[in-house]
Amino acid sequence: MSNSHQEKFLSKILFGFSFIILGIFCVVFAAFERTQKDDWYFWGIVASVFVCAGLYMLMTGFVHKVKSDFIRRQKQREQQKTFTAD
Repeated sequence: MSNSHQEKFLSKILFGFSFIILGIFCVVFAAFERTQKDDWYFWGIVASVFVCAGLYMLMTGFVHKVKSDFIRRQKQREQQKTFTAD
């Protein structure tokens, strides 16, 4: 599996999940540890940025997975054509 799309898929998925987890932790931290009169706008923005970045990374990771699968299928078809031609 020396396909670069496969490598990008794994890294993007891991970064995506970690950003979403960070966003959820920011929401939990702001909800339970900070007072309501404190800077909740800041924590809301930080959490939404992390969650949006995580979703973006997950979607690009899935695109790379689809590209990797298409490349793998194309190679299999080419190998099958050359095998039947012999």
